[in-house]
Amino acid sequence: MNSIVIGSGFGGIAAALRLRAKGHKVTLIEKQKDLGGRARVFKRNGFTYDGGPTVITAPYLIYEIFKLFNKNPDDYIKIKDLDTWYRFVFEDGSHFDYSADEKKMEEQIALINHKDVVGYRNLLKFTKKIFDKGYSELSDVPFDKPSFMFKQIPALLSLKSYKSVYSLVSGFIENEKLRRLFSMHPLLVGGNPFTTTSIYGLILYLEKKWGIHYSMGGTGQIIKGFEKLMLEEDVTIIKGKEVKNLLTENKRVVGVVTSEDEEIKADNVVCNADPPGVYSKMLNNQKYNTLFNWKINRMEYSMGLFVYYFGTKKKYQNVEHHTIKFGDKYKEHLDDIFVNKKLNNDISYYLHRPTATDSSMAPKDHDCFYVLVPVPNNKSGINWSIEGENLKKLVIDKMEKSLLPNLRENIVDDFYLTPDYFENELNTKYGSGFSIQPKFSQSAYFRFHNKSEVYDGLYFVGAGTHPGAGVPGVLSSAKVLDKIL
Repeated sequence: MNSIVIGSGFGGIAAALRLRAKGHKVTLIEKQKDLGGRARVFKRNGFTYDGGPTVITAPYLIYEIFKLFNKNPDDYIKIKDLDTWYRFVFEDGSHFDYSADEKKMEEQIALINHKDVVGYRNLLKFTKKIFDKGYSELSDVPFDKPSFMFKQIPALLSLKSYKSVYSLVSGFIENEKLRRLFSMHPLLVGGNPFTTTSIYGLILYLEKKWGIHYSMGGTGQIIKGFEKLMLEEDVTIIKGKEVKNLLTENKRVVGVVTSEDEEIKADNVVCNADPPGVYSKMLNNQKYNTLFNWKINRMEYSMGLFVYYFGTKKKYQNVEHHTIKFGDKYKEHLDDIFVNKKLNNDISYYLHRPTATDSSMAPKDHDCFYVLVPVPNNKSGINWSIEGENLKKLVIDKMEKSLLPNLRENIVDDFYLTPDYFENELNTKYGSGFSIQPKFSQSAYFRFHNKSEVYDGLYFVGAGTHPGAGVPGVLSSAKVLDKIL
């Protein structure tokens, strides 16, 4: 059985290795000259910058791929537990250290609002119920039949899946600061906490179950470890070639055409590429049935991302590995991003400082960072060639005032990426950072299916298909593929 995998993000690589373990002859084709997709790596002037995901949860999903080939993951990668998972910083200068230490968690909650300690305990219990159903039972099973989806609805309703994550949290937690803190998880997978189905509250419990981890050498080292494993197991890797079309015969995909007009035939084609782009660009504008056209046209896409990478000649010892800084407004800011599609100055952001854990990411006595700011996707019409520089200045100003004093004079290397990069280089529709939003109407059966609804021989893994974005989500999508192919 010959299989082609298009794209080398975590989902594509996991799919390639799982197919190889089943005995398929596998060819992985990557547009860029390096592997990783959103998880690619940028090396500049002695600094190593992870391009994308930096928070590693559920590491067993990574380990089990090596174990498919009876390999010891420790021979390829080194993943380390973090003590402080996130430091949340509020506009008034107060902060909250989020970790596995429940005693410290409850002490901090009590200082903010004593009544919310019991609410927090009850929230954890409820998110465990969501986790048991939504993750343990359903995250790695196919949702390609409406009958299967309908069977799940009573259980999902009992878990209040009709609520948003913010609404669910608010049912347990009174204090607004704590509501923000415990409802922010949808932003990690491209969703608005005020519209994302409360099913994604399971992320809160998932973190509690397996912790937050860091890959020494950066997340890119996991990609490097997987690449080594693929080469050992005779997966053919083609870099620097883009698949521009899929070959079809009688509603079956039978291969691909590269940017160099080379045809490569296959029994199966697995796309780690974003499904909307595959259906609109790679299939020569094929006409689909009315229902499928409606499904595509109604889709709502995740926010865009502005990511500013920088290295400093000063070490900021008091800054944690992961910091989330909230602006003054929360719902209003998210409305501007997701609904109004406009920028404002009251930003929230995520700051990653890998050198807090791993000095190899920067030259000696230097620090390495990236700051990620949720922004509108490219449906906004924002001109990033102008606004990119303006936002960079704003972000530096904000960080200087709250977290990184005298930052501007200490920066020795920097660059940034905007939604234009995601649209042009990663081929995501509207430059969305995480493909389609994780709303209930776009979850499970209602997402793009892992097995194409309109073509035989065509399959999907990655953020746009079931179960969704985030490293656990895309790795689980490859497990779904394992069951249907």
